[in-house]
Amino acid sequence: MRILFTGGSGKAGKHAVAYLLDRGHRVLNVDRVPLDMPGVDNRIADITDAGQVYDVMFSYAGFDELEPGTGVPKFDAVVHFAAVPRLLLTSDNECYRVNTIGTYNVIDAALKAGVRKVIFASSETTYGVCFADGERKPEYIPVDEDHPVVPEDSYAMSKVANEVTARSFQRRSGADIYGLRINNVIEPHEYEENFPAYLADASIRRRNIFAYIDARDLGQMVERCLQTDGLGFELFNVSNDDHSVAPTTQELIDEFYQGVPQKAQMGTHETFYSNAKAKKLLGFAPQHSWRDYISAE
Repeated sequence: MRILFTGGSGKAGKHAVAYLLDRGHRVLNVDRVPLDMPGVDNRIADITDAGQVYDVMFSYAGFDELEPGTGVPKFDAVVHFAAVPRLLLTSDNECYRVNTIGTYNVIDAALKAGVRKVIFASSETTYGVCFADGERKPEYIPVDEDHPVVPEDSYAMSKVANEVTARSFQRRSGADIYGLRINNVIEPHEYEENFPAYLADASIRRRNIFAYIDARDLGQMVERCLQTDGLGFELFNVSNDDHSVAPTTQELIDEFYQGVPQKAQMGTHETFYSNAKAKKLLGFAPQHSWRDYISAE
């Protein structure tokens, strides 16, 4: 597939781009800084500028596409990860502006260019736990895509707004538009660097609902979305199968989730951030666990 990928230079994006390249896709990365990766094409653009987004959506990916003399090829899909990645990086209103206007521009331009598959990055923060003022527990566990999304911060608000925007575009167009509620992204080197602290103090991971997603498995998730057609508008939690700390699931419930309704029986180390929907509808099958890299002892 010929894919336009926004935000491919970021932490999550670069691993997803690498995964797609390994599977033979052509990727044009649209970002504020280029991604230095063999095989990827780059374009510098500001997603909050509708003209720039519209231009790259109708752009050659590289010089080789000039050779056939048949004009600019069309993109088969758009993957939209570009955003201010969290709160406390910019002013709150700037975070909200960039993320909402940028997403509107990307989806709008994609559909006007005839693209029928758009995948966009939403966030675990939509559930209101991650960036709450004080402790906020889920309304039930495990947290699935039906859980209420009522966040308090500008970043998560922008992601909820983007989901509403995407749903509206899908209803008008009939295209496939899938939103990924991505949990805390972990790169391979971060297991040895960060997880010893998580194993020593599980409470560090409370705001992430004790979950995580390996960056390579996130790449697989994007690929599964690209290969699955006909779902219309869907939202998917993206997480690995296990949680990111040493205690068992029941021990975590006893310490952190006393009184929180439990909707389903859970395995010994099963994530509280349910990925069951992605497994059922997309065939998502996470391959990586922190337990493969460090000991839980």
